Amino acid sequence: MPPEIHTLPLEPPRVWVGSWLDYNHGVLYGEWLDAAREADELATDIAAMLAASPTASATGEVAEDWGIFDYENFGPLKVEEQEAVAFVAAVARGIAEHGPAFGAWADVVEDEALLGGFGEAYLGEYDSIEAYAEQLIDDLGYERALDEALPEHVRRYVEINVAGLAQDLWLSGDVHIYHRNGGGVWLFDGRG
Repeated sequence: MPPEIHTLPLEPPRVWVGSWLDYNHGVLYGEWLDAAREADELATDIAAMLAASPTASATGEVAEDWGIFDYENFGPLKVEEQEAVAFVAAVARGIAEHGPAFGAWADVVEDEALLGGFGEAYLGEYDSIEAYAEQLIDDLGYERALDEALPEHVRRYVEINVAGLAQDLWLSGDVHIYHRNGGGVWLFDGRG
């Protein structure tokens, strides 16, 4: 079953990277950087920002430490201050390509090496896990199988426990549920 269409962010993910040397001298200095590109490009821009540090120019100290002080358009993922550039860039590229569900996936796996599994793991965006279970029952033809296997006078008393199936999918770890802000869920295959 194909995943439901998800909304792509209007703006690409970006980070505000600041110089700790400047911050420690009472100067808030840094730059907003487009994060949805290769890690080495992002690292080059961070190095250029540090090289232009006003505090380094004034004091002769070397600005070499930086932090991510703010971020935008990473979906539900909380980008940490000392997050690895490679992870930030990989997640941002994934969000730019797949939308905010990729940010949820990054939050689930928390490992750059596992980010590439999104395409196989992403089950879609649904109103609830129960809505997914209903679609799964329909896609697998279980209702039709019951209609064909049972006499009509018996069939009306037999129904599939959708809520129970949904709960079992979650409790067994077969499906990982990520609740969206504003309602609905992103679902990921938990068997991988």
